[in-house]
Amino acid sequence: MLRKKIRLGDLLVEGNVITEDQLMDALKQQKSTGQRLGSMLVNLGYVGEEQLLRFLAQQLEIDYIDLPNFKVNQSVIGNLSEIQARRFRTLVIDEKPEGFLIAMADPTDLHRYDQIQAILKKPVKVGVAKEADIIRNIDLFYRKTSEISSLAEELEGELGTDEFELPTLADTTDSDEAPVAKLLKSVFEEAVQLQASDVHIEPDQDVIRIRLRVDGSLQEQVMKEKRIASALVLRLKLMCGLDISEKRKPQDGRFNIKVRGHSVDVRLSTMPVQNGESVVMRLLDQTSGILRLDEIGMDGEILNQFRQLLRSQHGMVLVTGPTGSGKTTTLYSALSELNSPEKKIITIEDPVEYYLSRVNQVQVNTKIGLDFSRVLRAVLRQDPDIVLVGEMRDQETAEIGLRAAMTGHLVLSTLHTNDSISSALRLADMGAEPYLVASALRGIIAQRLVRRVCTYCAKDHQPDPQEHTWLESIKGAQLSNATFKHGDGCTQCNNTGYRGRVAIHEMLVLDDDMLSALRRNDVDEFTKASKASPLYKSLLDSVVKLAVKGVTSLEEVYRIGETVEETDLLPGNPDDETA
Repeated sequence: MLRKKIRLGDLLVEGNVITEDQLMDALKQQKSTGQRLGSMLVNLGYVGEEQLLRFLAQQLEIDYIDLPNFKVNQSVIGNLSEIQARRFRTLVIDEKPEGFLIAMADPTDLHRYDQIQAILKKPVKVGVAKEADIIRNIDLFYRKTSEISSLAEELEGELGTDEFELPTLADTTDSDEAPVAKLLKSVFEEAVQLQASDVHIEPDQDVIRIRLRVDGSLQEQVMKEKRIASALVLRLKLMCGLDISEKRKPQDGRFNIKVRGHSVDVRLSTMPVQNGESVVMRLLDQTSGILRLDEIGMDGEILNQFRQLLRSQHGMVLVTGPTGSGKTTTLYSALSELNSPEKKIITIEDPVEYYLSRVNQVQVNTKIGLDFSRVLRAVLRQDPDIVLVGEMRDQETAEIGLRAAMTGHLVLSTLHTNDSISSALRLADMGAEPYLVASALRGIIAQRLVRRVCTYCAKDHQPDPQEHTWLESIKGAQLSNATFKHGDGCTQCNNTGYRGRVAIHEMLVLDDDMLSALRRNDVDEFTKASKASPLYKSLLDSVVKLAVKGVTSLEEVYRIGETVEETDLLPGNPDDETA
């Protein structure tokens, strides 16, 4: 039926999908842009893309394929190369006895159809799908796993049977065609494609492992070519300008690369381990830019309280949580909102992760004695209105920051603590005088990142009686209209059941009772006053709220629950009555 010649515009008018005037307008604009008529009609808003494709499928007597909900046969994807799939905007999605099933963005393009059939050398059944869905699935399925393995074998062969010479390998690093360069390029492309936050290269006794952290969990590829680990580490050290002869000490470096149109800042750390050197690279995608505060997933009530704190003329505001909990994202979002010609903003960071115009950003360098406390003293002589201290690491930095917050500066900083209540007490534990903490500290926001249930494979989940009882015991858990979900696992989420992450927050705005307890350094009274505050919402409250809406799963609720003190009993744990 693809050989059936159709005039799409006329058919759409005859079917009352668009008007004659809309068709004439689209044809007129098509002449100047060169776009396909269907795309022009969609861009002009005269017809929805899905409506258009379903109409086209009906006219051509082919299937409309909803790719996000279609179970793609991954074993047949490779019958078209990635280059061919992108050029033809086509994906091979299944194979039947009668031939291949392919999804095309434009099934009326007979020339492309003939080319695809010639490549596949089998009968082809065509379905039409959204172009954006096809491109997203190409990004998803054409992973670099096999390419990385073959390049690893090529590099292993190039190294030969003898140990390679460092100068020899270093001489080849200018060539992008060198196997080691092509291998690293594939690793970075894979990482960007999966939106990985970290890349781990780990030599083991007989293998080398490349692991990518995606949505907080590591995904592993194991290769038997263990000897290539040294070549990869050498190349990465050269890219960072590190000492390639030093293998006994940890080293840190940084470089920037462009991958698939993304500008990625890479922070690299090497560490000597038993079987060589382990490398971990944190990837910071500069292309995506800095999120606004209302884009980071903060609950409306917490967002309003946080903005009130940011409008303070002086005082300290802390953002806390473990490594990888999104603290930097929140702080940069806050700075972006505060950034104006009337405000002098200075940051002290280790390292500077994102660059902000009009903001004076200082990179800490402990090798030359430029640590947080020394820079902070100098910063206070620069007449700032707002100061961001990357982290409160020691007593001296904490006390200088607290005194600055008391003398007319708004100080933003972070702490590595589990929740907001323990953060205020941590400053005193670090040696800061309790009266300083009570006088300067205005509020604390603790946060975590939890995984989103994959919307493509999400299924309803009914809590068992024990889970239901535990959820009811949590303050603020409204279960009457709950829609708990879990992900079965599909191609869209790499069979994990999760796709993407969302932040949860715990807000603590200090009142008179809390400040009085802080001055006395009374831990129990401060904890009691904090939990009694009507403004206080715990991390557990926040994650349960998302689970009730079906955004995240009960598995993530338990994971967060295990890290906060108030959850003494979790489903499946022995209770206190047996003690």
